[in-house]
Amino acid sequence: MRPVALSPTHREDALDALGATHLDVLVIGGGVVGGGAALDAATRGLTVGLVEARDFASGTSSRSSKLIHGGLRYLEMLDFRLVAEALGERSLLIDKLAPHLVKPVPFLYPLTHRVWERFYAGSGVALYDSMALLSGRSRGVPRHRHLTRTGARRMMPALRKDALVGALHYYDGQVDDARHTMFLSRTAAAYGAHVASRTRVIDLLREGGRVVGARVKDLESGREIDVRARQVVNATGVWTDETQSFAGERGQFNVRASKGIHLVVPRDRIRGESGLILRTEKSVLFVIPWGRHWIIGTTDTDWSLSKDHPAASAKDIEYLLEHVNQVLVEPLVPEDVEGVFAGLRPLLAGESEATSKLSREHAVSTSVPGLVVIAGGKYTTYRIMAKDAIDAAVQQMSSLLDRRVPACVTDDIPLLGADGYAALWNRRQALAEAHGLGVGRIEHLLNRFGTLATEVLELIAERPDLAEPLGGADDYLRAEVVYGVTHEGARHLDDILARRTRISIETFHRGTECAEEVAALMAEALDWSDAHREREVDHYLKRVEAELESQTMPDDETADAARMGAPDVVPVGHL
Repeated sequence: MRPVALSPTHREDALDALGATHLDVLVIGGGVVGGGAALDAATRGLTVGLVEARDFASGTSSRSSKLIHGGLRYLEMLDFRLVAEALGERSLLIDKLAPHLVKPVPFLYPLTHRVWERFYAGSGVALYDSMALLSGRSRGVPRHRHLTRTGARRMMPALRKDALVGALHYYDGQVDDARHTMFLSRTAAAYGAHVASRTRVIDLLREGGRVVGARVKDLESGREIDVRARQVVNATGVWTDETQSFAGERGQFNVRASKGIHLVVPRDRIRGESGLILRTEKSVLFVIPWGRHWIIGTTDTDWSLSKDHPAASAKDIEYLLEHVNQVLVEPLVPEDVEGVFAGLRPLLAGESEATSKLSREHAVSTSVPGLVVIAGGKYTTYRIMAKDAIDAAVQQMSSLLDRRVPACVTDDIPLLGADGYAALWNRRQALAEAHGLGVGRIEHLLNRFGTLATEVLELIAERPDLAEPLGGADDYLRAEVVYGVTHEGARHLDDILARRTRISIETFHRGTECAEEVAALMAEALDWSDAHREREVDHYLKRVEAELESQTMPDDETADAARMGAPDVVPVGHL
């Protein structure tokens, strides 16, 4: 499939097309499920629109634990079907759909009791490994193995000797969630979907009792467009209930938001080669390798405040540090924390008040003619969720079409950048020599862009100054900023620093030291005035200031109030 650039011009063309085309399917929400649904529908031959009020993945889909996994703890809940389904998706993503974005990642599961726990936990991990094959696909990751305490501490010297009697070593998958979600939308566009970010649904269009489209507002220009569609898919995650209100009905289920926060610390603060999975009194705690960093998470608490910018409090941060320090030789202190991010999981509300017990499964509602609502689920199974949503949409509009719609084919549709990735990876030394870059730089580009790294290298060939690393964030090249604007739909400083790159969580300065340089590169590509560029920088600095203040607050209420002190660069309004 020939790549399509999500350029500023492409966005304008998409908005024009949304107003001029009677779509088969309009998807609301540019998170992982919305992007997956748009790709699913487009690859069935349907005419598709996708609108997102902010940036792609700006909500939950950029703030996960960044794991593609079956969920070991769901085995204890005897939810074998969910685990097997997720493990099948993990294998598919690693082997075929997104090998440039999804990689195996090792974990240690420390054992604290002799004999019985090794048998009990070992049986569970063995079952976990075996269930990955039930889908008929390869496992996608190496098999688990048992380790003595000495063997485990050789792999993870950071572990206290009294914190374990042995360990299990197993693998799961890891993903840069924001980039993967953006790639879904970009791949959907390559198959013909009309994709537009910063475009908010302000109402649903109705004829009689049927939803026939949506009125959308381009938040950049203020332009309003009526988008006609045979079927609308609401894939707005934690905003599901608010979006559903446009239909005048509550719906068949409601979604509760559970807050999960993560800390990012430098790699040298925890000595070791593997991630960790630790039991807590409520759930599990992950310590996850992330390039030159570790991600530590997560919490799991009910959240009823602003869904736009969930805030991490000092209590949340202390909780994670306290639990991880129980097993570390050299405890972490708050000053070790480079970055903090908080996200909201969309959970289907049940009888239990504990969010860790609520369903991670998903549900589809078609209670309003012309409208499909998809909610719940977990990141790993986004493709299944998207398939179920589009299956429901196709069934609902079958009487309106004069043709048969094919079944889902996304299990055979690699994302852009995946085709030929292994061959290009094998040529990374030659690429480095040809472009005058180190092999490490080429590997970095291949693991962020896949085969589309050649497009980034073409930018560098045209402008050698783009081969320089960003000041204050030297993991990233200047070319990646320009490419993020010209090809990946980034429109604001926040889009680049928080999602196209992860500078906002991977540096102690949270991106403030390179904000001016990044804004200058974006200004050239987007034709910003000096005043516009200064406004973008000022907004970002205030965002960081508000987040840092919120992380000193004692509880959710005060943290939320502090974070809301920084307004959005593009006001979204309220549903």
